Amino acid sequence: MTTDATSGVDWQGWQASWDRQQEWYLPDREERFRVMLDMVEAFAGPAPRVLDLACGTGTISARLLERLPKATAVGVDRDPALLAIARGTFAGDSRVEFRSADLNDPEWTAALPAGPFDAILTATALHWMRAAELRALYGQLAGLVREGGVFLNADHMPEEGTPRIDAAVEAHAEAQRERKKAEGQLDWGGWWRELSRDPGLREVAEERFRLFGNPAEVTHDHNSEEFPSARWHADTLCQGGFGEARTVWASPSDAMVLAVR
Repeated sequence: MTTDATSGVDWQGWQASWDRQQEWYLPDREERFRVMLDMVEAFAGPAPRVLDLACGTGTISARLLERLPKATAVGVDRDPALLAIARGTFAGDSRVEFRSADLNDPEWTAALPAGPFDAILTATALHWMRAAELRALYGQLAGLVREGGVFLNADHMPEEGTPRIDAAVEAHAEAQRERKKAEGQLDWGGWWRELSRDPGLREVAEERFRLFGNPAEVTHDHNSEEFPSARWHADTLCQGGFGEARTVWASPSDAMVLAVR
C-alpha cells in the first residue's frame, strides 16, 4: 500500500462506520467502554500507559485519549485493514502507536515496545480464540503489567447453567438486529463489502481476506459452548499470575472481567 493510495481515505468516516456496525451487535457498547475507563482511572490515574490488545481500528484508544488526554497507548492487532484505519485515524498523534502481531504466536510480545503497562484493555475481540489459545495468552499478560496494574476484557461471556435465559436473550437480540438491518444498518459482512470498494483500502482489504477470509462470504458460527463464562476468565487469569479477578460489568449476554496484577 502506498501513501498516494490512501491519501483520499476518509479515516474518521470509516471509524464512525465501524462504530455503527459494532453497535448493531452491541447496543450497550459505549457503556462497557465507560466502565472500562472508570476502572483504568481508578487503578492507574489520569496518565496511564495502556496496551490496546486486539485493537482493531483503535476504538478503545480513541475513547481513552478523549477521556484521559495525558494517557499513551500501544495498539496491537493482526488485521491489516483495521490497522490501516487505526494508523490513518491517529496519524500525527504521538500518544498512540500501532504494532502488527498474531496473538496466537507465542512470540507475539516481541512486537511490543518495552513494558510494563499500567493497563491492558480489550473488548469484543478475544472470543475468536479457543479456550486453549486464550489460556496460553492469559499466561503471558501478567508479565506485561506492572504490579498493581490491570487487565480488562469485555466480551461475550455467558453464564453457566441458564439455557432458557440465554435463549430468550439471544432471540430478543436477533430480533433487534433484524429490525435495524431492515432500516439499512450494515452487519459484519456488509461492512467489509463496503470497505473493499474504497479504492484507498482495497489493497489492505484483499490482504485481510487472504489471511482470514472475506467476512462478506464466510460466516463464523460459534457454538455458545465455545464461549467460556466470566468465572472461567477470572479463574484462568489468576492461574496465569494475576492476584485478583472478577466481573465488574455485565449485560444480559456479555461481561467484563478485571484482573489485578
